[in-house]
Amino acid sequence: MEQRTWLLMAAGGFSLSLCFLFSPVAAAEGMAAGGHADHSAALIEMDKAKRSHQSAKRTKRIDLVGIGDRPVDNATTDVWAHNGYAYTGTFVTPCGGDADAGIWVWDVHNKMQVSKVGVIPSPVGSRSNDVKVAAMNSGDILVHSNERCQLGGPGGFEIYNVNDPANPVHLASAQTDDINAFWAGDAGVHNLFLFRQGGNDYVAATVESTFGNFQIFDITDPSNPSLVGFWGAESLAFPTVDFSTTTDFTTIINARNYLLDGAGASRSRLLHDITITADGTKAYLANWDAGLVLLDISDPTNPTLISVAIDPTSGDGEINSHAVWPSEDGRIVIEGEEDFTAWESTSPVSFRLNGPVTPGDPPIPGTAISTIDGDFFEANPTGLIGSTDGTSVVVTGVPPLMFAALEATTAPTSPTFADTGTISGNLVWVGRACGFRGDVLENPLMSGDIAVVRRGLCEFDEKAQTVAAAGASAVVIANNDTRLTQWAGFRIWDYTDPVNPVLASTFDTTCSAALAPSDSCPIGNNYSAHNVIVETTGNKVKAYISWYDEGVLILDITDPQNPIEVARYASPGRDFWGIYKEPKRPWIYASDRNGGLAILKEKGPKTKKNKRPK
Repeated sequence: MEQRTWLLMAAGGFSLSLCFLFSPVAAAEGMAAGGHADHSAALIEMDKAKRSHQSAKRTKRIDLVGIGDRPVDNATTDVWAHNGYAYTGTFVTPCGGDADAGIWVWDVHNKMQVSKVGVIPSPVGSRSNDVKVAAMNSGDILVHSNERCQLGGPGGFEIYNVNDPANPVHLASAQTDDINAFWAGDAGVHNLFLFRQGGNDYVAATVESTFGNFQIFDITDPSNPSLVGFWGAESLAFPTVDFSTTTDFTTIINARNYLLDGAGASRSRLLHDITITADGTKAYLANWDAGLVLLDISDPTNPTLISVAIDPTSGDGEINSHAVWPSEDGRIVIEGEEDFTAWESTSPVSFRLNGPVTPGDPPIPGTAISTIDGDFFEANPTGLIGSTDGTSVVVTGVPPLMFAALEATTAPTSPTFADTGTISGNLVWVGRACGFRGDVLENPLMSGDIAVVRRGLCEFDEKAQTVAAAGASAVVIANNDTRLTQWAGFRIWDYTDPVNPVLASTFDTTCSAALAPSDSCPIGNNYSAHNVIVETTGNKVKAYISWYDEGVLILDITDPQNPIEVARYASPGRDFWGIYKEPKRPWIYASDRNGGLAILKEKGPKTKKNKRPK
């Protein structure tokens, strides 16, 4: 999801608006990947043979036992728990400075009677997406990320002592910068991970910079954090360049273009998430289209590449390495995709008007339709009269033609159809409408017309500004994806040889694997996988997954070639973002984007006595 916050831009303007923030650089196309050899060819047939698209018969139960109520849409993000308290992050609304913006602290000693303790406030203008808490050498330490959600908001992260969670003590604000001085400083942070090596404490950060996205800070003295090491996917293509010192403009731009020329719709190789092993010596990086990266960080000042794992098929050409967690012994690693570009040829593409740079910019409301519906308007570019209310686009006639649509998610000062009401007028096809890049409208617009534009080349707010300047009262974005695209699931890797990881299998739910909507997988739900945490108990390895509208799932991945779904909790209206598992105990903490905190209990095998009704 935003504001200098790196929403990864899909090629042509679609933004992955639930997980990233804006990069300071725009999308680029056409540059081949280079620099580091992968094992793609050898894995293709293995992937095809082992992909699992069906949820297995569930043998266990997950019950909802407690709720930390925060019934605000799109407001709750990640979750973590420590010593009888749970902590949840805050998304874009409300932005930092609001009394409810920041890290919510919950007393969960009594799992059935959760109580709110307080809110650790976000800095004004930033949101606190991620939160981690751990027992460090200096005490119980909490870190939370800062991502701009208003102009002027800070990036970096905050450090607190939470020995007394009801009275957190602020210790420091850490600024995170691009490692290369060519780019702007004070970059946002999307994810964090706390770890120790002996007597030293560290935090690893996913920094929304151009170069050096993976940064390690020494917080042994938590009031004085200092950057000690970094790594970035740019080194995969340019392994001999020191990006912290180079001033060669050509190299800088070529490396930047490489980072924004990945695979599929969201073509970025920027880092998304990180997990550090318990001994603090290895880092797993979910590096989007750069794949799953394993680093040796036994010397935190000099992260060293061990391997890169990439699944080249992934059903729809996406890589989208989003989340990762290894088993305790490191032999099994589960990697999650995230993908919101599913079903786009036959259903509306969701999108965000990223603005505003100034209030009212973009100045008109927007909605989106599918590729097929866009083809109709391209074939009938003028002479159509109709209306849109954001949820549909109607062409007047007997009977009228009605096309399903999704209204844009907008910045706070951009109008919505709730502000304007239904807008009627001529429906005019104008092509791509990337006016800042020299596009000429294919057909002229008159004041009050509804402009229908094709996704591609530029961001959606540029299209909206272009047609608004020509007189349009609303914009309709028509997708351009003609592929049969599915949602995203998980990959399970065999890391017996960490230098040469092998894709053992993949796992999708029925709906995440579907190529088109159906009665059982209707439009409107989000079937993409999201976050994961892994626990090893005896000889069992289980993955605990938050899967948006699919619920909370437990996978048995003990045999990495045969992942088995053993339990699931799902409830209409609950949209699960974050996940935490209390070690060696049955408690699962899940963050519900629209509802706050959910505490779940993992129970034993189903029997006739305790089997839940269908």
